[in-house]
Amino acid sequence: MIFRSVAVAILLISSSLVGAAEPLPVDAFARLPDVSNVRLSPDGKKVAALAKVVKSGEMRGTAVQVYDLDKAESSVVAYGETGKFVIRRIIWANNDYVLVSARFPAMRYGTPTTETRMFSVEVNTKETRSVLGATFLRRQGYVPQFQDRIVDMLPAEEDEILLATRFQRSPSMGVTKVNITNSKVKRVLRERRDIFAYVTDRQHRVRIGAYQDDAEYEILHHPVDESSWIPLWTFEAFSADSVWPLGFAKDPNILYVRAYHEGREAVFKVDLRDPSLARELVFSDPVYDASGSLIYSDLSGRIVGIRYSADGGFTFWDDEYKALQEAIDRALPDTTNILYSMSDDERRYVILATSDTEPGTYYVGDRDKNSLKYLARRRPALPGDRMSAKNTVTYEARDGLEIEGFLTLPQGEGEGPYPAIVFPHGGPISFDDGGFDYWTQYFASRGYAVLQMNFRGSAGYGYDFMKAGLQNWGLEMQNDVEDGTRWLIAEGIADPDHICVVGASYGGYAALMEAARNPDLYNCAVSFAGVTDVADLVSSYRRYTSYEIVKEQVGSKARELRQRSPLHNVEDIEIPVLLAHGTKDRSVPDRHSQRMHRALKKDDKDVTYLEFKDGDHHLSQQEHRIAFFRAMDKFLQSHL
Repeated sequence: MIFRSVAVAILLISSSLVGAAEPLPVDAFARLPDVSNVRLSPDGKKVAALAKVVKSGEMRGTAVQVYDLDKAESSVVAYGETGKFVIRRIIWANNDYVLVSARFPAMRYGTPTTETRMFSVEVNTKETRSVLGATFLRRQGYVPQFQDRIVDMLPAEEDEILLATRFQRSPSMGVTKVNITNSKVKRVLRERRDIFAYVTDRQHRVRIGAYQDDAEYEILHHPVDESSWIPLWTFEAFSADSVWPLGFAKDPNILYVRAYHEGREAVFKVDLRDPSLARELVFSDPVYDASGSLIYSDLSGRIVGIRYSADGGFTFWDDEYKALQEAIDRALPDTTNILYSMSDDERRYVILATSDTEPGTYYVGDRDKNSLKYLARRRPALPGDRMSAKNTVTYEARDGLEIEGFLTLPQGEGEGPYPAIVFPHGGPISFDDGGFDYWTQYFASRGYAVLQMNFRGSAGYGYDFMKAGLQNWGLEMQNDVEDGTRWLIAEGIADPDHICVVGASYGGYAALMEAARNPDLYNCAVSFAGVTDVADLVSSYRRYTSYEIVKEQVGSKARELRQRSPLHNVEDIEIPVLLAHGTKDRSVPDRHSQRMHRALKKDDKDVTYLEFKDGDHHLSQQEHRIAFFRAMDKFLQSHL
């Protein structure tokens, strides 16, 4: 059992702040959020949240806490012990039950995996049960790796949900109806080979399946009252022809999809009765990909917007929701205000207010009382007036491509040049944005200028920009990082004698490649969970269904990939290196940092290695995060 009741209460409403005159300690940045994932109950009377459990000054786990808004009373209804499981999210199933999703590392048939489980918690009695019961799983003879893939919450059936499940070793998903109060299970749709995801319509019928065969995808349609599946779209991974279902309109014949429009991802709607499957444009952004999921009104059943905006918020196209958002923004004009959760009658809501300098504050709003009240801060140890502003910048790569980045300068440090941190993101098909980043704020608090760049291959900038990063590790993608560093120097922002390159995951790879390619440009390099042998990374996916996609993204010519790997360029590294890795990293195996450490030591290089027992790819355990930040702080002070 993951959770148990504990005699501890964490007050959800907290307003403690660090005194302005005191320097902020490293731990203030490295600590996990005090409160997160705040969700309003369907009746709007309670909120559930994930809250950090601290005892004797040390984090002991994560509590699922329920706070009664009217009574101002708080209670812990479930608890996850730190180091064993990571709670991913919580969802109100009805007014009495909260669903809790957790992940943990495991092994299957000798292959390292990440597993997920889902539990239902009765908030009054605190009774906790596995959504898929042990008796049922024993009868299947196979325990699904993923048990939290909700297909539909079935609002008309308060105690039941639809889960995408797999009860055999082949990559086949079916759909199961599960009663969250007694774990009774009913098969709705038998497993269909290589279907990995399903979409229901607003009448809660399974209508769409996503099929994968190596690097090819096919979107299938299951018409109402028919037994067969009809192919809609077929496309290769990373193709400009991709069409991804987002959800159905209230009309069961209208499907919303994401596809490319003038080189950028956009939202369309398609009438499935039309043999040509013509697309009608609903929403696009002229500069960025319109990513994000649809926003539904549970009250009306209509689609009211998309969880996307260029400033990090949401975009509404429903007049009532637009008016609500505008009213909230007038009340809180200095933050991006995300409508995080609403009651079923849409009279009460929770918003998350955040910005580049605001780590995040939750408020609860009441439309009948026309009120907006403070609820909780995510990181009360990081006051906004002590944080540094993040500015959007652009620079030109050596081949003329424009690269967008974000520059954070330390407070009160004069005009520069500054000691600097070059901080490429992970992914690499990901991106940095203008929002709050605890790494960046930590660096700035220590007096460093910080450059984050969205090098080619990053997400969000359209198809051509993303495609330019395919099979480009160590090539033009790497040039973009170097060119950003040289831009910092040319602009007089960075002191050329005091620059360190820092990154995690792919960013760790990029940092180590910079250390090998341009040792004269940097004073030091830091890599957390970084890839050091690209050929080995690709090979490690042989036993996973994503192997062909990884080859498409990264490459398959082992000799070339080794040449573009830090591990095989150790002799060129002349600067001090800090490596860190978790032993249960399921994205980049810890052997990458272990081998890099041994190779650097063998070549008499200056290297420090931190290994975190049972640590994952995301620094999910607070003790690991604090230990890493303390070591990085000491390392940077020594070399910058």
